[in-house]
Amino acid sequence: QVQLVESGGGLVQPGGSLRLSCAASGFTLGTYAIGWFRQAPGKEREGVSYISPSDDNTYYADSVKGRFAISRDNTKNTVYLKMNSLKPEDTAVYYCARNIGSEVSREGYEYWGQGTQVTVSS
Repeated sequence: QVQLVESGGGLVQPGGSLRLSCAASGFTLGTYAIGWFRQAPGKEREGVSYISPSDDNTYYADSVKGRFAISRDNTKNTVYLKMNSLKPEDTAVYYCARNIGSEVSREGYEYWGQGTQVTVSS
């Protein structure tokens, strides 16, 4: 059974940092591209960052480029999203998802975690 479990969210002040984790089980993590998405209240879900199975290809949304870093440790079955210089507009529920294949893409994500709340506020 494919499972993705996010953790690491919380309340942080503007300018602060958080590291989200996505723990995968039920499949071989090193075979699939993984994505991080977020959804703020009243807004559409946004693709934040994607990573290829071998960590050699990544994508970042313009809104997070230079502040967020995606990485993965296939030996630990975990994908990470390090978020620096956080802004109030980064407040959202963050989800990780598994792609149907190995290509870094905005589409084709078939399995989703339950999400973790990130709130950036003073």
